[in-house]
Amino acid sequence: MSTKSSIEWTEHTWNPTVGCTKISPGCKHCYAETMAYRLQAMGVPEYENGFKLRLIPERLDEPLKRKKPTMYFVNSMSDLFHREVPYSFLDRVFDVISRSPQHIFQILTKRAELMARYFEQRNVPANAWLGVSVEDRKYGVPRIAVLRRIDAKVRFLSVEPLLGPLGELQLDGIHWVIVGGESGPGARPMDPAWAEDVLRQCQAMSIPFFFKQWGAYGPDGIRRSKKENGRMLGDKEWNEFPVGSL
Repeated sequence: MSTKSSIEWTEHTWNPTVGCTKISPGCKHCYAETMAYRLQAMGVPEYENGFKLRLIPERLDEPLKRKKPTMYFVNSMSDLFHREVPYSFLDRVFDVISRSPQHIFQILTKRAELMARYFEQRNVPANAWLGVSVEDRKYGVPRIAVLRRIDAKVRFLSVEPLLGPLGELQLDGIHWVIVGGESGPGARPMDPAWAEDVLRQCQAMSIPFFFKQWGAYGPDGIRRSKKENGRMLGDKEWNEFPVGSL
């Protein structure tokens, strides 16, 4: 069944697929991979093959059973647009989304080109928010231009883990930006100036900004628990959402 989420910018997770493969520096310390192997050790059937990609069609109808509106993060444990996920299965996922207009579905990918190719001959449901991960200039920033080509009601960026300065971004056509540092073993520190620069650009474009976390390192560069580092950027917590959120 869908799971109540501790991720600050959503409410529930829905994983019709699990497992993935690494394709860029943002994947280096993948939390989903760590969790998958933990669940494998616990004997959870869906993770009997660890982090290998697996389609779980029996989970497809979960959002249809929930009548109360919620925000679903789709595939917190995978990437919906992994090249091994067939279009026939994606069609089934988006059919469920279309038949669940009471919910918002947040779909995030590092495979922007595959997502854009899928929607070349398909419409994006109005309640599907499409996003790309933007961890650095080399791999992350080019995904933004691809996302902007897709005709979605809400296009968003997950700038997490932010691994370096991003420079000036082309944010026209982007409706929401999330920023966060990395947590967990081996986490890489985030320079406050990198996050502040993204915030500045969002404010200049009147784009809602959400600061998710500092992660394992605080703004002072000292490693401590994620909870201790908190979510303050500057003098406040940033919890902005796009217009029309639940």
